Amino acid sequence: MKLHHAFFLGAIALAAVAPIYAHHAFAAEYDARQFMTVKGTLTSVEWINPHAWLHVDIKDESGRVTNWAIEFGSPNALLRRGLRKTDFPAGTEVVVEGYRAKNGTPTLNGRSVKLPDGRNLFTGGSSPDEQPPVPNSTAAK
Repeated sequence: MKLHHAFFLGAIALAAVAPIYAHHAFAAEYDARQFMTVKGTLTSVEWINPHAWLHVDIKDESGRVTNWAIEFGSPNALLRRGLRKTDFPAGTEVVVEGYRAKNGTPTLNGRSVKLPDGRNLFTGGSSPDEQPPVPNSTAAK
């Protein structure tokens, strides 16, 4: 009987910590040495768990437009900071700072987004300490 209880308690403990390991780490997906600033037109926002996403059309020097995916913190964390999905209407010009994806895709882990009304909103993880320190940034247009 004791073995049965030990197995049961072990299974519960394992199930409780499994979600911790399932969540990705910043360093697994993003490069802390590739901090960049991008400016473009907001095309859509996904206010979904576990992370909200902003999609922005960014024009390069040759005029080619690429849609970038900007990962934010969780919607719950954003709401606690006073951000709402309605703060990000399509067509809005935004300036986003963040860290480039290691795989080279047009994806950033967003640290902040500046809106045309002058608001500069922190959009990273649930704590600023979760993000690496801001190095010298390089601008992308």
